[in-house]
Amino acid sequence: MSLNTSPTRGPLDAAPASPPAAPAVTDDEVTLPAGRMILAAVILIAVAAVSVIFLPPIAAGGVMIAVALAVLARRILTSWVGWLGILVAVVMFIPIRRYALPIPLPFQLEAYRLVLVVMFAGMIAALLLDRDRKWKPVGFGWPIGLFFISLLVSIPMNGTQLVEENLGSSAVGTLVNWVVLLSVFYIVRQIIDTETIAMGLVTALVWCGTVVAVLSVFERVTRINVFHRLEFFLPLNLIAADGESFRAGGYRSFGSSQHPIALSVMFCILIPLAIYLARYGRWPKNEWTRRLVYSIVTIVLMMGVLVAVSRTAVIVLGIMFLLTLLLRPWLGITLFALGIPALAIGAAAVPKVFGTLILSFLDIDGLIASQQTSPGFRGAGRLADLGPSLIQASQYPFFGTGLGSRIVVGEEQNAYILDNQVLGTLLEVGAVGVLGLAIFILAPLVMLGAWAFTTARDEPRWAMLAFALFLSGAGYATALFFYDAFGFMQTFFVYSMLLAVGAWLLTASPPAVRAREAGEGMFVRWPRPQAATGTAA
Repeated sequence: MSLNTSPTRGPLDAAPASPPAAPAVTDDEVTLPAGRMILAAVILIAVAAVSVIFLPPIAAGGVMIAVALAVLARRILTSWVGWLGILVAVVMFIPIRRYALPIPLPFQLEAYRLVLVVMFAGMIAALLLDRDRKWKPVGFGWPIGLFFISLLVSIPMNGTQLVEENLGSSAVGTLVNWVVLLSVFYIVRQIIDTETIAMGLVTALVWCGTVVAVLSVFERVTRINVFHRLEFFLPLNLIAADGESFRAGGYRSFGSSQHPIALSVMFCILIPLAIYLARYGRWPKNEWTRRLVYSIVTIVLMMGVLVAVSRTAVIVLGIMFLLTLLLRPWLGITLFALGIPALAIGAAAVPKVFGTLILSFLDIDGLIASQQTSPGFRGAGRLADLGPSLIQASQYPFFGTGLGSRIVVGEEQNAYILDNQVLGTLLEVGAVGVLGLAIFILAPLVMLGAWAFTTARDEPRWAMLAFALFLSGAGYATALFFYDAFGFMQTFFVYSMLLAVGAWLLTASPPAVRAREAGEGMFVRWPRPQAATGTAA
């Protein structure tokens, strides 16, 4: 049997066209790969020589490893989405204020600072040199600007006292630190220009949080913090010792955060996004599989909250649930029904933790007494700090004692951590600063909530994303009263990235674009189809 099954060509059939001739290869194209290889070799030799001559052995090895990784990951390093992924990974997995890069500098250069500097410089260069790249509207620029001004104005208003107490450099350093903190929001917002990037960022944060939660549970069981062992397989210098905290008859997990409270708050603000992805995520494609996967993710995040053993997290979750029940009753009832079995399992599996986190709120007298311990000492209860702090605030009511005047860690410590960001802000930058803080935190929440129930009202996918971000922001705002939030930067960075997604929603998402094309503002009450039909009739 013949293997040739093609029909016989008749006399009228045209001969097949000859394949196109291969393009001529020029001398330049032949020598180009060789030229690149020579250039790469020269750069490699130069980097190796400079590293060996001017750097200590460990730092030189770190530089060589970094160069090798840069070559392997060159496609990631030449795209904004790649750098956004690097930022997420660094923030989520490298504990802040614990590790520094092995680069000899007058200060400790942490990984997140290097990444932000590179991204900031690249963004400025792109805006100046690339005509196709335009500044994207940030939506929340005015509340952030007012907050920054409220911080800035406290320095000249307390200039004499800051100089007399040798706190001028601290004030300037704190102001620069705030520029770094707030730059995360602006950089991420400029990168988010499509739905794919926005949803990818939300998904990446939720899954990275899930990984941290799993390793935090492992830490609770074994008392081995994987994130405190990074120096053994990454070129990082250890700059802070291990921290320990105990409650409910066991070890409290730190995870990749600076403190268990910060860890638990980060998990809390990711939970609404995990629930959102269960319904509207892009993966898995099958709806029921997706719901099952993200149900497990949500449970894992809740387990992360449990092993951090933080009552602050319970308050945050309670506020988010009450807002859901008030604004989305059916969703709130559904979550409550699903949460009852989870609470029962938690009470049976870890009764001491459950009793500390939940049942302690039923003992009002004991709870109040626990917050009045050790007045005047480090680690005092929140209520014990309240009275003396308000007396001190009354002496400098409007502008506080100046930005950077309260140093709570290190050899130059002159104040205690208050476990209350609002109270700390009142002491440092006064009532003006507290007003700026309120605008900075609450204005985006009001805008997201209003947008969800107006412009995106008839598009559940976008409305629910805005609502999830609103809940996350409300949870973070609640936590401000229960820990020194701005001192724990990982959670603040996660919140800033979520805020950038919210800014994209309000200014560049499909409902926002349609509203702008219709000549409307940011908040539009679209007529329902029935109303529109009735009007036409």
